[in-house]
Formats: sequence, structure tokens, C-alpha cells
Amino acid sequence: IESELFGHEKGAFTGANAVRQGRFEQAHGGTLFLDEIGDMPLDIQTRLLRVLSDGQVYRVGGHLPVQVDVRIIAATHQNLEDRVNKGEFREDLFHRLNVIRIHLPSLRERKEDIAQLSQHFLAQAANELSVEIKTLSKKASNFLNNCLWPGNVRQLENICRFLTVMASGQEILIEDLPNELTEKSTPLKHDSNAWQEVLSTWMDQELVKGKEAILDYAQIEFEKIMLDRALIFTQGHKQEAAKKLGWGRNTLTRKLKEFGD
Repeated sequence: IESELFGHEKGAFTGANAVRQGRFEQAHGGTLFLDEIGDMPLDIQTRLLRVLSDGQVYRVGGHLPVQVDVRIIAATHQNLEDRVNKGEFREDLFHRLNVIRIHLPSLRERKEDIAQLSQHFLAQAANELSVEIKTLSKKASNFLNNCLWPGNVRQLENICRFLTVMASGQEILIEDLPNELTEKSTPLKHDSNAWQEVLSTWMDQELVKGKEAILDYAQIEFEKIMLDRALIFTQGHKQEAAKKLGWGRNTLTRKLKEFGD
């Protein structure tokens, strides 16, 4: 990455058979986009800070500075303040970069964009593959709106390419969606409302599928899971499990009989 950004002189290392301009020199007078800057090694961060401070770059193996005038746009999926506190990102570099800050919400936080993005990616995939553009059925569109999208926009783009190739008809149905959306469970995040978010998404998906009497089924399953986990946690001690659940001992015994345990 050092040679890629700053360039190198001939003979600077094995395989350096000629002088090479780095990205900073190539972008002189323009803009350089640095993606995932939060993952940049600390030694490269130091060199980057020097370039931003002095407007000069030293090629690998070189001793003469090269003047560069470059506007930097940087992006990261990480919390840089946290990385600064952990000593994983230079604080001075953070403040040098943090001039105009734009927070782009995750895809699940801007669900109103999903339909338009899906249409765009389906058209793009159809154009690349020289096939007719496919459209989403209303139910499939609603289903996509209620997915968690851990892979963000990139995941949506890849799924649209998959559907362009694999969907049997011109209209994409829920049955055409890949298993990663319809079957794979999404791990809970470690925050206070993570399970409520997953439960809300599951409920939305059940409604889209046309299910009825959802609460009758869900309440039984919810109680079975809670009871099972409480008994595992208390190593089968029923009175302690009942206390964890906020039940009386008789209620727990009755539930065990109802569930066939």
C-alpha cells in the first residue's frame, strides 16, 4: 500500500524495475478517494499525515520531495473515534481528515431508498447481461424493504444481479429471492433494542407472506424458547428458572406439560 500511495524509485525494492508515480502524484490537482481508511496501518497513517500537512510526498526509496496538491475524500465503516481511543488510529490524522463529515446511514435505516436502488441495480444488471429488465412484485418489494441488509448496498446490488440471472419470470416473486434473505437468520447486535429489531423484521416478513394468527404461534414459540434457555442457564433447576422468568413454580410445571417437556 505504501508504494501504491506514494510511488517508488527504481531499485527501491525487489521488482522495482522503474520509477513509479503513486496515487498522490497521479491525483495532483484533483481528488483522491481513500476507501476504508480506518483499516490503514499506523506506519502508513504517519506518512499520510505528513503528506497532508506538508503537501509533499516522498517515493519509497527516494530522498527528494515531490509537491502535490490533492483534495482527500476518505470513507470508513468503522467508528474512528473508538479506534483513536484504542490507539489504532492517529488522533492528529483523524482531526486533519475530519473537516466536512457526512454520515451515510445504513441501508436498513433508509428503507425508502430500497425500491429505487433495486430498480437501478436490476436495470444495470440487465444492461450488462444484455437481457430484458426484470421487475419486483409488490410482495417481493415489501419483503426487501424489511430485510436487515448486513451487507448494505453492496448486498442489494449482488442480489439484484442474482435475480436477473436466476428468477424464472420477468416479475420477481418472493420465491425467487435467495436463501440468504428468506432463511438465514441475522445475528443479534450487542445493543439494547437488537432483539426487538429482529422481531419486528420477522413480523413484517410473516405479514408479507400472508400469514394469519401469527401471535398464537409466536407466543407459544417465544415461551418455549425462553423456558428452554432459562432451564439451561439454571442447569435444570426449575424453581430458579421460574424465578428468572417471573413465573411461579406451578406455572413453570404447567408449561412444561403443555410443551411436552
